[in-house]
Amino acid sequence: MQGENVNAMMTRAHEPDPETPVKAERRSFTAKYKWKILDEVGRAGPGEVGAILRREGLYSSHITKWKRQRDESTLVALANKKRGRKPDKDPTEKENERLRQRVAQLERKLETAELIIDVQKKVSQLLGIPLATSGPSEKS
Repeated sequence: MQGENVNAMMTRAHEPDPETPVKAERRSFTAKYKWKILDEVGRAGPGEVGAILRREGLYSSHITKWKRQRDESTLVALANKKRGRKPDKDPTEKENERLRQRVAQLERKLETAELIIDVQKKVSQLLGIPLATSGPSEKS
């Protein structure tokens, strides 16, 4: 008898619960709906806010977030924002960014090269080795 109970429990454990959805979906609310609920909550009395939240299946955090968005004074803030990756930059912007990085890299290399040349000049002066001049274009 005890073995039958264990088998019955095992088969029930593998059956999906009909009360829960297979895959939960993120709820999204329209700006119009948010305004309606905020207006209703604003007019509600002391004990009525909880009843509104229960009736609509909302949490107090929804109301808090929507009020904050409303206080930022835009209906756009109440509209759903797209989730996920941001759209790619314009190809010319990408190229400009790549070129800026390359220029910065070359400027760092130039600074290093100028520092090395200065050190070589000082070493040659200390050792008394004359430097070969490359012409009138050389800096002093």
